[in-house]
Amino acid sequence: MGCGVSVENGDDSSVALGKSEIAIRSAILIQKWFRRYQARIEARRRCTWKIFQSVEYAGEQDQLKLFNFFNDMLNHVADGDNNAVDILRKGSASSSTSTISKTSEKLEMLTDPSKITVEETYKGPHVALPLTLLTVRNIIELYKSHKLLHVKYVLLILRETREKLKVLPNIYRASTRISKQITICGDLHGKLDDLFVIFHKNGLPSAENPYIFNGDLVDRGPYSVEIAIILFSFFLLYPTGVYINRGNHEDHIMNLRYGFVKEVMDKYKEHSSKVMQLFGDIFGWLPLATVVNNKILITHGGISNITDLSFIDKIDRHKYVSILKPPGMDKAHPDTFDLLEWRQVLDLLWSDPKPFPGCKPNTFRGGGCYFGPDITDRILKKHDLELLVRSHECKFEGYEYMHGGKVITIFSASDYYEQGSNRGAYMKIGPDMNPYFVQYQASKAKKHLTLKQRIGIVEESAIRELRERLYANKIALMAAFEERDKGNTGYLTATQWASAVESVLKLDVPWNMLRHQLAHVLPDGKVEYRSCFDQYIIETGLHKNGPSITETLYRHRSNLETIFRLMDKDNSGFVSMEEFEECCHLLNEHTNSNIPVDSIEDLAKSIDMDKDGHIDFNEFLEAFRLVDHSNSNHLSFKEHSPVNSIHIVS
Repeated sequence: MGCGVSVENGDDSSVALGKSEIAIRSAILIQKWFRRYQARIEARRRCTWKIFQSVEYAGEQDQLKLFNFFNDMLNHVADGDNNAVDILRKGSASSSTSTISKTSEKLEMLTDPSKITVEETYKGPHVALPLTLLTVRNIIELYKSHKLLHVKYVLLILRETREKLKVLPNIYRASTRISKQITICGDLHGKLDDLFVIFHKNGLPSAENPYIFNGDLVDRGPYSVEIAIILFSFFLLYPTGVYINRGNHEDHIMNLRYGFVKEVMDKYKEHSSKVMQLFGDIFGWLPLATVVNNKILITHGGISNITDLSFIDKIDRHKYVSILKPPGMDKAHPDTFDLLEWRQVLDLLWSDPKPFPGCKPNTFRGGGCYFGPDITDRILKKHDLELLVRSHECKFEGYEYMHGGKVITIFSASDYYEQGSNRGAYMKIGPDMNPYFVQYQASKAKKHLTLKQRIGIVEESAIRELRERLYANKIALMAAFEERDKGNTGYLTATQWASAVESVLKLDVPWNMLRHQLAHVLPDGKVEYRSCFDQYIIETGLHKNGPSITETLYRHRSNLETIFRLMDKDNSGFVSMEEFEECCHLLNEHTNSNIPVDSIEDLAKSIDMDKDGHIDFNEFLEAFRLVDHSNSNHLSFKEHSPVNSIHIVS
């Protein structure tokens, strides 16, 4: 019997061992599955991020190319030789605040707030100098209710800010000796909710709670004016409590393309020219960097192999009202010294760190440079510094370390590309000089989503952006596809399709990985290239224009808007028929579009609805719509493909 019991116990232990082994194997399988799942989610996130960054930087490249084109035309075409250039020359002179600010007296007369009457219907705060904390709080409350501060008080604050900024050095020197801490914020880009979140979490600026705002207050977001007025007000209230560095978007030429000029026009109508000219002048007076406790350099973009803070300290920063137009470029042979000086400023505002050593031109953005860890070490050592803090790049977590912890990127605009795309963050330096970070997401709607849900929403937005670009370049893409499709089959291999798209769109994204989302892919891997264009159609109320003209205008609408706003001397939103036609001629020359002259004339006449000889350009831009017609009788590639997310091959 004893033996029987022994055998029975042995069976129990084998069963127990079997169950344990199954549990361990199951745990290992679950772990492998979870790691694979996490890897796929991360791969999708990185791919989506790549799309958004490529599109963003391609826009900046376009802007730089357009302005270089302007400069070439202005430099090489004599007065009277080309009507388009003559109009552009007048527009450039009037909208460049370097001309306006030749005499402070002229600018002050133009923007004198005493000449403006406050209407009895105005219910907002009344502002007087010197500012008080109560007044600034009242301005904040006004903006929280989505109301505007009266233009009289906007001009009052801007004029006083300009006077205070003019006496500041190119490089701030800040200290935590009294406050024991300081807060550093990155790009805000007109996202007012993010600023309010920061103030809620960290307190309002004061001498005891100082802030450094590291540029790019404006453009892209809808509340750039409000952010600038709030921060300038705190700067006037606490000169040692608010430090504002210049970013690459504190630049009149960038503002023409990325929304700030339009925002000012929409909000301040007939007074917009005064407000915009003051803003443009102020941007040229913003300091270029801040050094904290002689150990931390804070600047918007970064550094380069030639960065010299002693040299930068002596520059007349205000002559770079637009860093995209360096002084002396109107000369046949600009002075070498002028170009070196300009490069110092350009590199501070436009550069990006990269993991590889050396320093080379930033071809991705089109301005500044890529600097490696060796450059960081050299420049920090040269100036006896320990850390470089910069902004300029959106980061998924709101901040990022690079170069062995010696470079920190801080970005404060959450949901920058799309709701749920990224956290915002600010950085605090305490008495021990060690940085720590506070992250946040301003959008309440997406706070409780899972990572997979957030990635899905952002991914959908990124893919939509690519689909729109594909359709906007339909003619050029079809030519590239048909060139590779020798047998006229309507299909290409994945490699051929990706090569064709890359050759036309010039975006650094993994097209092979994205083909399932952008076109119908057969089981054998071939791509039905015409399906790229099934989902959209450009709808326009303007007639007498063939599809090639409509597509050209839609594709280059940002460049056309930039040219227009450069010509719109009084920021009225209107141009004459002649000026509009010249806008199109300039676009023709810049893009080699070859739109026929008679088509441009017909287009101008069709836009001038009331036949008064002037064109409302905002209405023109709104006239072009890219419409999703996938629910129509046309068969969309969505109906062919079961893939709903970026295709990751395990």
